[in-house]
Amino acid sequence: MKEKTVTERLKSVMTEKGYNNADIARALSITPQAVGKWFKTNSISKESIFACSNFLGISIAWLMNGEGDKYIFNDGNSPANTKNISNVNSYIQLETWDSKTPLDDDEVEVPFYMEVELSAGSGSVIQLETTGPKLRFSKSTLRRYRIDPSNAACVKVSGNSMEPVIPDGATVGIDAGNTIIKDGDMYAIDWAGALFVKTLTRRPGGGLRIRSFNMDEYPDENLTLEEAQQVRVIGRVFWYSVLR
Repeated sequence: MKEKTVTERLKSVMTEKGYNNADIARALSITPQAVGKWFKTNSISKESIFACSNFLGISIAWLMNGEGDKYIFNDGNSPANTKNISNVNSYIQLETWDSKTPLDDDEVEVPFYMEVELSAGSGSVIQLETTGPKLRFSKSTLRRYRIDPSNAACVKVSGNSMEPVIPDGATVGIDAGNTIIKDGDMYAIDWAGALFVKTLTRRPGGGLRIRSFNMDEYPDENLTLEEAQQVRVIGRVFWYSVLR
């Protein structure tokens, strides 16, 4: 049976991975009673949705709307299907390195375009792509997700339309080799000369639905076939990083 609500989808993943309310509470540094209240009242905050998505390694789009793939590649740190409790804020392991640090055999450098901003708000004019620093990714991880390193790039996001998942100033990884729309996935798009990060869903007749996570301030844009032809998919968002 298809889960109809956020809490139903969350509960199904918890059951699948063998987690109970106390496990989630410990990972998110809240009380088991608070977690139990989500399911009792069928109500959960956006911040808690994001934290659960991060901890359980599941797509925020799937958790919120039931769309797209259930599991995601987010910093390569999705927990396994066994209990491995840790505070959600400790998941990303950082190593110190600079431009003089040699690449490991399994590492590749991905360009970070400093002068290109993907808007998560009202849009920003496309600027000349000037390469700044590079970010390092595991070759084996990119290969597992069928991403050619030559098609990967990182850019900065501006605006609040994709909060709480991708806040203003976050960095996203784009796979320019993946431009075929899969309903509910997140993409970088060029929409009539402005750059955005949005989730996309195809509509009957060749139209397109453009959705933000912050739907209170940014309602869905339902484009006709003619309007959708103004949208160029730059690439699928395969990774995002948020420093808090």
